[in-house]
Parts: sequence; structure tokens; C-alpha cells
Amino acid sequence: MSNPHPPGPSAPGTDALSQLGRQTAQPHSPEEAILERVPAPHPGKRYVVRFTAPEFTSLCPVTGQPDFAHIVIDYIPRGWIVESKSLKLYLTSFRNHGAFHEDCSVTIASRLVELLDPEWLRIGAYWYPRGGIPIDVFWQSNTPPTDVWIPAQEVPGYRGRG
Repeated sequence: MSNPHPPGPSAPGTDALSQLGRQTAQPHSPEEAILERVPAPHPGKRYVVRFTAPEFTSLCPVTGQPDFAHIVIDYIPRGWIVESKSLKLYLTSFRNHGAFHEDCSVTIASRLVELLDPEWLRIGAYWYPRGGIPIDVFWQSNTPPTDVWIPAQEVPGYRGRG
């Protein structure tokens, strides 16, 4: 069946994308997932890009039980931005991946820094309790610039009932 709404002209730098606008199988692991980037649309301007994944899942590497997190990624692009569908598929690839919270969180941030070479990037990974103890993991690539508005992540700490 043909698409009744064919896409318009390609945005600059999107010709080489392998996933956007195509049916794409879910990657089986973060190592297999393809993260893609496109040229930043406003070179020379400093702005913050935020991605929020409130339903992130991975597996405990010891028990195989699911772990859940609310992940917030903020970054200031230099020359590249991450293509959002590829990021969504990358994050989803952790569903069947066994790793500790700290490993998942820092791995995500490190892979984005390697791909994008942003001016600055931070991740806040707010993990739901396992064994009654929530674990929150925070990492940033360097000192945040003071002349760019970087909003607080404002994810409340886990309180349980009460």
C-alpha cells in the first residue's frame, strides 16, 4: 500500500538515515542498535535539547527481573543532533539487556557524547525502587555553560506511599 501522504523534500543531512521514515525492527541489544545523527539546524546558536523517557526498562543482570527508570537527557549541540527515532530504538534496545542501573545510565550518555560531540550533555536516570531502594544516577560531560538556560530536570525523588 502506498503512503497517501508522501514525505516532502528531505531536510539537509537526512539522506543517509537508515531508520527514519522506514519500518525498523527493534534492535536486540544496545550494541546492535544504530544511533543516527543529523546536522544541527542552527549552527552557531546555543540551545538545550531535552529527551525524556519516562518508561525506560532494562533487566537486572543477576536476577533477570525488569528494572524501570525515568530518564532525562539534556544536551547543547555543537554540530550534530541525535535523530529521535534512532534514540527511541536505542533506548528500547535495553529492554532485554542485563546491566546495573549505573552501567545503563552512563552507557547511554557516553554513546551520545561519542556520536554527537556536544558542547555539554547530562543524564538524570531516576530508577524506581529495587528491594525498596531507589537508585538515581547522574552524569554530565563537563561543566555546564552559565550563559545558556538549562532548566532543572524536576523529577521528584521516589517517596513511596505517604
